[in-house]
Amino acid sequence: MRTPATDEVIDLCRDLIRIDTTNTGDLATSAGERGAAEYVATKLSEVGLDPQLLESRPGRASVVTRIPGADPSRGALLVHGHLDVVPADASEWSVHPFSGEIKDDFIWGRGAVDMKDFDAMTLAVVRDWQRTGYVPPRDIVLAYTADEEAGSDWGAAFLVNEHRDLFEGCTEAIGEVGGFSYTVSNDLRLYMIQTAEKGIDWLRVHATGRPGHGSFVHDDNAVTALSEAVARVGRHRFPVVVTPTVRAFLEEVGEALQIEIDPDDPEAAIAKLGPIATMIGATIRNTANPTRLSAGYKDNVIPGRASATIDCRTLPGQFELFREQLAQVLGPDLEIESIHRQPALETGFDGALVDAMALALKAEDPGAHAVPYMLSGGTDAKSFARLGIRCFGFAPLRLPPDLNFSALFHGIDERVPVEGLQFGVRVLDRFLRQS
Repeated sequence: MRTPATDEVIDLCRDLIRIDTTNTGDLATSAGERGAAEYVATKLSEVGLDPQLLESRPGRASVVTRIPGADPSRGALLVHGHLDVVPADASEWSVHPFSGEIKDDFIWGRGAVDMKDFDAMTLAVVRDWQRTGYVPPRDIVLAYTADEEAGSDWGAAFLVNEHRDLFEGCTEAIGEVGGFSYTVSNDLRLYMIQTAEKGIDWLRVHATGRPGHGSFVHDDNAVTALSEAVARVGRHRFPVVVTPTVRAFLEEVGEALQIEIDPDDPEAAIAKLGPIATMIGATIRNTANPTRLSAGYKDNVIPGRASATIDCRTLPGQFELFREQLAQVLGPDLEIESIHRQPALETGFDGALVDAMALALKAEDPGAHAVPYMLSGGTDAKSFARLGIRCFGFAPLRLPPDLNFSALFHGIDERVPVEGLQFGVRVLDRFLRQS
């Protein structure tokens, strides 16, 4: 069914993709979110809302506005999405990553699924509400944030630290990455609602040794010591730990696919899940992946220090044990420096908000069955949860059965199906009206 909102979301999504908001993780080289924030603020102002544009650093802008609801005594619902995107090399893409091109019934471009599609959905829904005079059942707070792709320091964390009054009364929140479909059969699709996400623990590991001339024999070489430690970490597999969210997901998917899943040894069954196996497989254990190396200043000089960055992701309740296990794998005589840490999150798959998600999905797709799952990455929810807000990932999309959705996140040829985007608008509209 076409509506003004389902028509408008296409242009909104394309417009946002065309605004380069590349976040390199470095203030000096990031494009900044200001252009997209001004676009969003304009679209909200056009329909009578009063958005606030807030800069944490020059160009690093977020937008927040509140839509008053019919019952101000109820807790407000926060709806958040980030405006920044990871870098994209145009030479690797089939279309230009900032073109917003429509091809093969998809909108292509960096941010198409992460997450300018959801930003466009929320804009389309609230603009339609404002034009028609609809008042939601409770206050809705909209937040379009900077810097999610580099840890949220200049976006959601800045808002929580410096402008928490804007979120007064918010008790629940929805954002990325959840509400997307996993096709089991023609008449059954599992819609994966994010109720948990792993913690982020970015570490820098340093090895020291005796500097000297590169032509001599060296038994105390920092590069060698670091390389051996990094190799051990990169090849290590931490023990399987099944959290309540993952256990619930495995039970649901096992019943849907009619396969036997041992919740205490689920790897063989997870391998049968197709494209989502990579995402789910990362949620049954803590992980540590070396990502960067740094050492030396001249080709013929043995450096006295060598460093590596390790991207660690921890399950809820596992941080302390993980750090102990990691130290054992790295070995002695290495310095471990914490450069960024955010805790894991987990909430139950219950309550009126979850019911509203399931009902909205079912109304638009009779074959929909909502299930909880854990995200292997992290989102702005980590910052908003510090305000006591119960956070979910719910950015609804109905996906083609053969689309490898998880590979599109930070991947080349990122794209979102036009019909899936329009489906998401209809579901989001129903959900927010019932929430």
